[in-house]
Amino acid sequence: MDHTKIYADFLGIWELEADSCAYQQSEPPVSGHQIISDGPGGLTLQMSWADREGNTHTYSFAGIPDGKARPFAGGPLADAITISLPSDSELKVSASLKGRELMTAKYLLHADGQFMELIQVVYLPDGSTPTNVGRYRRRLQS
Repeated sequence: MDHTKIYADFLGIWELEADSCAYQQSEPPVSGHQIISDGPGGLTLQMSWADREGNTHTYSFAGIPDGKARPFAGGPLADAITISLPSDSELKVSASLKGRELMTAKYLLHADGQFMELIQVVYLPDGSTPTNVGRYRRRLQS
């Protein structure tokens, strides 16, 4: 792994602070974590969370953080994904369908590097933009 990359500060295991969640779309999770790792395909983001009913959910994807849209097997929700690094403290993931951006997720590192805020925005056909926000505490740095 080359930790000299601009995204090195994002790498690690991040634990959700569930009481920080402010969700406009769906119910916020009661617990969760994100693992951001470096690999041959660029960044891998693995998410795991539990809902109020006790069901656990996992999702992962990988991509090169170069700002280029790449094919993505998101079914009817997304056919391309773009990962970019607007700055050394912001990682942005965008999902689109037929060239139309439908969702963005911004990972924002706090200055101390021990906290990360995740802001997810969905762009709905009616023009509304429900936003979900959660804060993560670094549990382990890669």
